[in-house]
Parts: sequence; C-alpha cells; structure tokens
Amino acid sequence: MAEGSGGIAGRHGLMAVAYTPGLRVTADAVVRQERRLPMRGEVLVHGGDVVEAETVVARAEMPGDLHTVRAAEMLRVEPQELASHLVKDPGEAVDVGEVIARTQGLWGLFKSEVRSPVAGVLEEASAASGHVRVRERPRRVQVEAHIGGRVAEIIESEGAVIEARGAVVQGIFGVGGERRGILRVAAQGPEEVLRAGATADCEGCVLIGGAGADGDAIAAAVEAKAAALVIGAVGDKTLREYVGYDIGVAITGEEEVPMTLILTEGFGELPMAGRTWELLRSLEGKLASVNGATQIRAGVIRPEIIVTRESQHEAAQEGAAAQPAEAEQVLVVGSRIRVIRAPHFGALGEVTALPAELTEIETESRVRVAMVRLDSGEEVRAPRANLELIQE
Repeated sequence: MAEGSGGIAGRHGLMAVAYTPGLRVTADAVVRQERRLPMRGEVLVHGGDVVEAETVVARAEMPGDLHTVRAAEMLRVEPQELASHLVKDPGEAVDVGEVIARTQGLWGLFKSEVRSPVAGVLEEASAASGHVRVRERPRRVQVEAHIGGRVAEIIESEGAVIEARGAVVQGIFGVGGERRGILRVAAQGPEEVLRAGATADCEGCVLIGGAGADGDAIAAAVEAKAAALVIGAVGDKTLREYVGYDIGVAITGEEEVPMTLILTEGFGELPMAGRTWELLRSLEGKLASVNGATQIRAGVIRPEIIVTRESQHEAAQEGAAAQPAEAEQVLVVGSRIRVIRAPHFGALGEVTALPAELTEIETESRVRVAMVRLDSGEEVRAPRANLELIQE
C-alpha cells in the first residue's frame, strides 16, 4: 500500500461486524434518516409531510453559557453591599460592555464600574460571594431534513424520521459533517488521481474524484468552495495535513474542516470501485446530501452520499412498500470482500475457502478465518470479523 498505509489502519486496527452486508452501493433503495435534536425541543413537521432537504424538522433553544463576574471585588465593596451598587437588576437584559454595577466614589470622583463581558441576561447577584452571573443569550439549534422525502415517523419533542427512495453510496471513512451540493465528476476515470486543475468552478458542488487526491488538489477544492470531495483513497499524511492533526477512527464527523471528505475504498492509493464510479457518474448534475461521519466500532456509522428522487411527491406516494427487502448476505466461497484491518486494510479480494476449524492468530486468540485471494494476486488468511462483504 502507498503513502500512509501504516497510519490510521495500522494505529487503530479497524473492526466491523461479521456476516453483515458491507458498503451499500445501490441506485434504488429506501433511505431512512433519523433527524434528532441534541436536546428536547419543538418538532415542526407532521407525519406524512413531504419535505425538502433544507426543511427545518425541529428546533430548540439551548441555554447560553454562564459567566461569573467578581463584581464586589472589582468595586472594592463588601459582598452584602453589592445589591446597592447594581445598575441592572437580575432578569434584565444586558449588552456586552454595558455597565451592570458602579460605585459613586468620593465626591463623585474615582468611580468604579463593572461591565458585562457578554450580551445576555443578568441572572444573579450574590450577597454571599459578591459575584454577578451573566448568562449569554440562548442559541437556536435546529435540525434540517437533510434529504428530500416523506416524514415517516415523529420522535416526540426531538425530531423525525425522513424516508425517501433514491441512490445510496456508502464510503469506508470520512471527515466533516453534513453538506449538500450538485454532483460533479472531476476525474476522467476511477483510477485517476485528482489534480488541482480539475477543481475549478466547483463552488457548492460535491466533487467526484477517482483513485485519490493529493494535498494540492484538496486545497484547490477548498479554495474553490466545494461542499464535499468523494475519492477512492487518500494517504495518511495528506489526511493529517487536511484535518490539522492525527485523527482517530472511533467516530468522526465533528472536525472543523471547510469541506467534507469521503473515501470509498480506504487509505493509500486505491482506485474507486467500478460500480461506485459508474453510479456516481450516472448521477452527475443531481443534488446530493453527504455526510462524512464514521464510526467503525459498536454501532457502525458509514459516510454516505444520498441522491433522492427528484419528485418527492412521487416518492411519498410509492412509499417503502414498493422496495423489495434486501437479501441477507452471508460470507461464502466466492464472496467479494474488503479487508478492514491492518496489514491489508482497504484491499479487495475474493473468498477462496472457509475452514471450519478455529485457527490461532497473532493475538493468540482462536477464531474462524477465511482464505482470501486479494486483487493483487496475494493469498492471505484473515479473521472473518476483519472482512466486510461488498454489497451487490
């Protein structure tokens, strides 16, 4: 594996659930998105409503931070005297820098003043401590639908579940949160490494690259104000430079990055899978909802690109009943798999044998293994829990 092959994969040892479908790459599926506030609030939609991606589903007012001001000490008075020097009473609104307490000084001279450090409400003035507490103004928190579709379920005081039909492409790793934009193919093929010159005129777009992108290409996409970049793989060093620090993989999605980055294959230099490339290319020009959030361990979360049907009213009428149930997938000889743990992290291959007996591995545990022929031609033995089925 090329640059960074011993980085994230080697340091953290990615794991997955055995015998479950792998990454979804499908042109037509029922998509359900749970949209939930981080706290209780007001739900603004009703069951059966047809919503667009930008529709606000729920909102809440989050209390502002509380700031403590040592007012009595600053005025050089006793704590029990503080109330007589207040200019603002508890419960009153204050602006940043506004005087909240003052002394008259001697003969009107040598006045002392205390000013509010923030805009908000004077919440309390303590005669015991001499402290004044100012709470910042509440912050509005809201959750959008993220995808166009139908409200399938209301989560009381917290949010809703949005259901739609459309194309779904899951990645193996991502950074950055939810964003939306028009899909634009910026590479000539799934094996091409994206270069800086291919990212012009992509403001607000979800760019589709091929095998990967170097640091200059990523920087150019950011400068061009792309919403997201979807590529096959990236080197550990390039990822670290983009995020600004060494990133773990317990959970991602909260990074303060200007553009969401989604990897469909792994780390190093890996061409985008042909099926993934062809589906994304066929969707060029359509609005995509993307999310780079990734959780590899318990409660697996995959980064994803979702393109729902253009007519949400049509999707609402068809509903989930029109979608046939996905067949349960199991690991069998001939299964296409991806290795999701070092030393072959990200490698694709085919299962050639499934020995029934337990086998001792490097950790001295005895587990069931699979024999795999990697696409490189190498024959390897790997714990079955370290293999992910590629969903057809």
